Amino acid sequence: MLYSNVALFAFHITCFGIVHFMYRIHLLFAIIAYFFDHVRDAFPNCICVLSVFLFSGKPIFSVDIHPDGTKFATGGQGEDSGKVVIWNMAPVLREEDEKNENIPKLLCQMDNHLACVNCVRWSNNGLYLASGGDDKLVMVWKRAAFIGPSTVFGSSSKLANVEQWRCVMILRNHTGDVMDVAWSPHDVWLASCSVDNTIVIWNARKFPEIVMTLKGHTGLVKGLTWDPVGKYIASQADDHSLKVWRTMDWQMETNITKPFSECGGTTHVLRLSWSPDGQYLVSAHAMNNSGPTAQIIERDGWKTNMDFVGHRKAVTVVKFNPKIFKKKQKNGSTPKPSCPYCCCAVGSKDRSLSVWLTSLKRPLVVIHDLFDKSIMDITWTLNGLGLLVCSMDGTVAFLDFSQDELGDPLNEEEKNAIHQNIYGKSLAITMESHLSSTIIENPEMLKYQQERQGNQNPNGAQGSGPENQTPKLTNVLNGESLEDIRKNLLKKQVETRTADGRRRITPLLQPTHLACNGPAAVNSIGMKSNLLLTSASKMEPMKALDSRFTERSKATPGVTILWFHLRVKDSSSVKEPKVKDETSSDSEDKIMAKPLSMAKRKGDMEGAEVVEKRKKGRPRKDSFIRTHVMSVRIKDKTKEPSRLITPVAVLKLPTPSIQKSFSTQVSTDAIAYLEVENEVSVVSGARLSQLKWSRDGREWDTLLTSRITIATGSSDIVAVACEDRTLSVFTTCGRRLIPSIMLPAPLAALHCSGHFVMVLMASATLSVWDVQKQTALVKNESLNPILSGTDATVSQSFLTQQGVAVVSLSNGKTYCFNSSLETWNLIADKQDSLVQCADFRNCLTSQDALGSMGPLALTQGRNLSAGRLASRLSSTPHHLQQGMTLAFLENQLSSALMLLSASEYRHWLLIYARFLVNEGYEMRLRELCQDLLGPVHKSSSSSWEPTVLGLRKRDLLTEVLPVIGQNLRFQRLFTEYQDQLELLRLK
Repeated sequence: MLYSNVALFAFHITCFGIVHFMYRIHLLFAIIAYFFDHVRDAFPNCICVLSVFLFSGKPIFSVDIHPDGTKFATGGQGEDSGKVVIWNMAPVLREEDEKNENIPKLLCQMDNHLACVNCVRWSNNGLYLASGGDDKLVMVWKRAAFIGPSTVFGSSSKLANVEQWRCVMILRNHTGDVMDVAWSPHDVWLASCSVDNTIVIWNARKFPEIVMTLKGHTGLVKGLTWDPVGKYIASQADDHSLKVWRTMDWQMETNITKPFSECGGTTHVLRLSWSPDGQYLVSAHAMNNSGPTAQIIERDGWKTNMDFVGHRKAVTVVKFNPKIFKKKQKNGSTPKPSCPYCCCAVGSKDRSLSVWLTSLKRPLVVIHDLFDKSIMDITWTLNGLGLLVCSMDGTVAFLDFSQDELGDPLNEEEKNAIHQNIYGKSLAITMESHLSSTIIENPEMLKYQQERQGNQNPNGAQGSGPENQTPKLTNVLNGESLEDIRKNLLKKQVETRTADGRRRITPLLQPTHLACNGPAAVNSIGMKSNLLLTSASKMEPMKALDSRFTERSKATPGVTILWFHLRVKDSSSVKEPKVKDETSSDSEDKIMAKPLSMAKRKGDMEGAEVVEKRKKGRPRKDSFIRTHVMSVRIKDKTKEPSRLITPVAVLKLPTPSIQKSFSTQVSTDAIAYLEVENEVSVVSGARLSQLKWSRDGREWDTLLTSRITIATGSSDIVAVACEDRTLSVFTTCGRRLIPSIMLPAPLAALHCSGHFVMVLMASATLSVWDVQKQTALVKNESLNPILSGTDATVSQSFLTQQGVAVVSLSNGKTYCFNSSLETWNLIADKQDSLVQCADFRNCLTSQDALGSMGPLALTQGRNLSAGRLASRLSSTPHHLQQGMTLAFLENQLSSALMLLSASEYRHWLLIYARFLVNEGYEMRLRELCQDLLGPVHKSSSSSWEPTVLGLRKRDLLTEVLPVIGQNLRFQRLFTEYQDQLELLRLK
């Protein structure tokens, strides 16, 4: 049952700040009754946890969750001043933490505002908290060093603060109440709006500098939101208008008034929100046909053809989930391509909350009468699964969703790929130009920034010309651009009139806008990305949506049913096509499942052919094996038909011819020479062969009883293979180390390195020994996995100083054998497009440009092109080449690790770190730093190793940090790991 998943608890904060808990049974039954009657049809398992907090009954006008999810801030009315309170998130998320008296609920209370606080907002990096109030002030708070429990000066509360937050800046410019504040992407600017009809843009890097004061509204400005791409800021006011301003020149881009012309009365706040992909802006308090709506505004042309309909009173706040989602795959099911979609929460003066997924026809969940008064603010957790809602009645509700309900969130790289596809630049790069004015708070970071500026081109022209700018992508499908397809589809929407005069709209399914699992109530809030574009031939019409707003007049007397529909306005009237209507996601799944099941049956049949008896006639092409094949026919004594055993491929490598005499040079600290003379004499019928070694005037010789085929050596040993398949190993002084090794087959190649010996036999098997420790690293390992199915032959083989066997083939591929995994690993491929198109030239220093010495460089060539071919591919999209470069660098790093090459590992690690910093891959960069740092506290369960290939990981982190310090965007990450590294040094 639905109500079994709903837990409701509350706590009061009295005027003395004492926290205690109580159950609110009457509210619990009210919510359960509403769910049971009105929500179960829309979504049966919508909420896992619902928590309600009470704050002395004083109004709470704003709530915001910290980016790290550990705390949240509220702003509202105190006893005799404005109040900003920071709360611990742990008791909200976990019941055991709630009951634990040692875990604080309240972290800090600040009473500095002289009047009611209308808005609180955390900066994107989590370092600052901005608050605006009726005292006309904007205050910026920062956490101070902990100096023991205390109370804020002037506070009437006796409750001790667990954290210390101090006001570091007071921004004075407004002449009226401050209603809303908003940080821009990457915290470049802070915007504030007021009842003085203005919006002030503050330079967040140089407080209290004012960048611009936006004037144009003729009424109280009550809401702000930044475009996630950073190109616009939108504001909404009581003058029945929504204005969009350009951040390039701070001029008005558009003024939207039509959806708000019918609005009567007012709301305390007008909190609008931009979708995380930047394609749609949703406003508060719009009207359509005398009914309250949330207006949907398209970025493309600022069209206002759609809105959310269903709330009974004015919409006060809209908040998009920061995540973009994709349909969750069922366990064990075959992954299916699905279009991404967004999630949006809408709050109203009717005390109800609705949560929408753009992949669903109806809202995911609607909670009616959640509060006693109007909803004032909404905030999502950064992971997109938690939701805090505050009300003027002094309560805050927490809704916890699961991924089964919302879907799988896209990671930041997938999200940036969508921005790259839409705007030609990823969100991580878009704001890079704004970082030039960033205040550098860390002295070490200042040093690295100065070094970076000193290394740049003195004329400053690098990267500034139009040829260096990333062009916007042009996407074409069947000769027609995706934008033209989208516009043509909009023109084909079908409008009809019913017998009673009502309008019915049948829009066509837009795969670039809708999730693929069915029609959505908000079909244009879906992603505009063509990366996940479905086949255009499968576009089918949606069910006609009733746009009449009087639907709720049919509700049962005494029960308020909240239905939500999508209203589409101003559509042209054309004839309705006779197309079969299919809107069910199940039907689409069935259609997609058919070819999958057919493919499975086909595979089963192919597998059966191996078992069944072959028919007479010409054999199939795939039955031919290019190597030697042995077929053995066995006849049973019971006179059954003969059975053909599965053919076995026999690989054979060429062996060196036996020479009368030869010499070879061994590269050690000093050049050494090996001279071989076969059949120097015959004693008792045995043909003796002589081996002579010489270096720096010192020499020795020895006799062997069989002709010598191969001789080689290293700085420590000398190895000799003879015609009778014996292998002898000597020290560099001529002393035999071990008795002769009997090889299973003639020798094709012999290599020595240090105390390691590698033999490659004619039977295409490999063995490696450590003769000093007398252990086998590789024992008779077949080359069949790398040679079968190709015409390639072994062109080169060698042994690294760490005893890793490397084999290169004639097709340009090079493999090494990993004795721990017991696998062949591809470490180089000269035909690989990643090698040809990877472009990491801007990540190379003057020392790196010389290349590195080691086995990896030996197989690939020291002068790696570093994208010289890619530089000629002007048509290659930036995000594609970016992905290829990332994959190539990660291959290089893992290959150096597999070859146990410490110097090359360090070389490619620093290049990889520079690339991550330059391209904004924060998740990978943080993972890399965390692996190098390791656990701060010792733990017996930790599997972290402090070294890699003999290099201390924390020493490598010390080298990586200056690279991170060259990008101001990662200032917080730099400081975080620098502090932890310093803490570990002090220990």
